[in-house]
Amino acid sequence: MSEMRAVGFTEFGDASVLRIVTLPVPEPGPGQVRVHVAAATVNPTDIAFRRGGRALPPGVEPPYIPGMDLAGVIDATGPDVTGWTDGDRVMAAVSPVDPGGGAQAEYRLVDTDQLARVPDGIPLEAAATLPMNGMTVRAALDMLALPAGSTLAVTGSPGAVGGYAIQLGVHEGLAVVADAAPADEDLIRGLGATRVVPRGHGFAAAVRSFCAEGADAVIDAALAGPPALAAVRDGGHLIAVRPFQGETERDITISLVLVGQHLHEGTRVAELAHLAAKGVLTPRIAEQIPASRAADAHRKLEAGGVRGRLVLTF
Repeated sequence: MSEMRAVGFTEFGDASVLRIVTLPVPEPGPGQVRVHVAAATVNPTDIAFRRGGRALPPGVEPPYIPGMDLAGVIDATGPDVTGWTDGDRVMAAVSPVDPGGGAQAEYRLVDTDQLARVPDGIPLEAAATLPMNGMTVRAALDMLALPAGSTLAVTGSPGAVGGYAIQLGVHEGLAVVADAAPADEDLIRGLGATRVVPRGHGFAAAVRSFCAEGADAVIDAALAGPPALAAVRDGGHLIAVRPFQGETERDITISLVLVGQHLHEGTRVAELAHLAAKGVLTPRIAEQIPASRAADAHRKLEAGGVRGRLVLTF
């Protein structure tokens, strides 16, 4: 085995730039394992990476390999690695701008501090939906540090981040007000939201009909931006998942959660995996798509309306 397949592109653009590329199979170094990837998700960050416009670190050269979430089986370990062996089912969140590329490859080197075990009973395809989106929410809730009984409002509730925000928030004793279009109301109730309100322009007013002073915090997974501030109480907190385009008001704190700062917190991913095994978190697969059809997956995500994650399989 000397070569592997990966989803790659050599120039930035629309989904048509994606293709299957052939690369050498990497060898693990100190503190690393090699994962034979079974599944890797497609996230909005992959769309942004493919379109271009961001500065890349030195040493990152084409073909560029997208993807941040992966799940698979360890098939080789570095010389000093302990506690991990060939055959272990694992998942991790990785960076596509590391020199080795992203998650959408047959084999990926992963540092041991990024790894979490996949619990028995959770398919690898489902496990691949958890690390990046789950850690985004975990980091957001840690930043908020809301006491039990606080009110958390969530935009973009039907998406992967929104769904995990509902479930983790409820698990931590928060009253979660979540938005939904009529077709998604049953889904959002099923995820455990305390109150479901209309998405879009009426969101803030609907939140305040539940808590007149406004929510203690908002996780803005829908990228609503400044209009979401109206749902937050004076002196509350808004968590943005992309840079916030606008100014704050009424002493509301605006924080940006950057999951790239948390990629080496495998123990936290393991905590999320434990919650998934208990049924507290629900990994949701929208569709499994062969890696050879990565361009189709990108187009589906860009078209909108995806509920759960699109999972590329190898």
